[in-house]
Amino acid sequence: MEQKTTIKQTFHINKTDTKQLSFKEIVTQRYATKKFDGRILPQEKVEELLDDIRLSASSFGLQPWKIKVVTDPATKALLSPIAWNQAQITTCSHLLIFCADTNINKLIDLYEEAKIKDGATKEGIAGYIEMMRGFDKKMTPEQKLTWAQKQCYIALGNALNGAKALGFDSCPMEGFDSAGFAKALKLPANLVPTVLCPIGYASPDDKSYSKIRFSKEQVFF
Repeated sequence: MEQKTTIKQTFHINKTDTKQLSFKEIVTQRYATKKFDGRILPQEKVEELLDDIRLSASSFGLQPWKIKVVTDPATKALLSPIAWNQAQITTCSHLLIFCADTNINKLIDLYEEAKIKDGATKEGIAGYIEMMRGFDKKMTPEQKLTWAQKQCYIALGNALNGAKALGFDSCPMEGFDSAGFAKALKLPANLVPTVLCPIGYASPDDKSYSKIRFSKEQVFF
């Protein structure tokens, strides 16, 4: 039985190890990288990660998020002050900006179209579609945003673990001005920047990392 204390796992991040990791190794070795080395990730690996994110679970399967992928240095430099000049923004290979999409009615339309294209009949899914429309109508704009933002964090989990599974690093970030990002990127009103996930290869300056997690007895009851 695990002792009732916090668990500290210390390990050295191997920058070149590309062996296939087990899921246990992925969740153990993944950590919030504070500085990347500036190298650009192979595009095929990025595409694989984006697909992993696309396959994330979400309420009703509506995926109420849009993810802005930023790669050019000029845009990163523009966004850096709005994220308090944290090194992850300008040193990463790709910056993923998870935006909550509050246009739920439009997402329901898209979902209905996709289901019919997949072989369902409009009549056969009418009840489910109507249930979702009722869910949408009963929410205030603030509730819609909160709901959509919660879904973003589910997708973020796939991004973080998926990056490590593919052999690179990541960092979940809430330290930024959402309104400032929306303005800088000229986003429509229904897309609200919610959480950032820079990805890339960790810098050699990122030293051995001690991962502190509470014990099972402190977490589960």
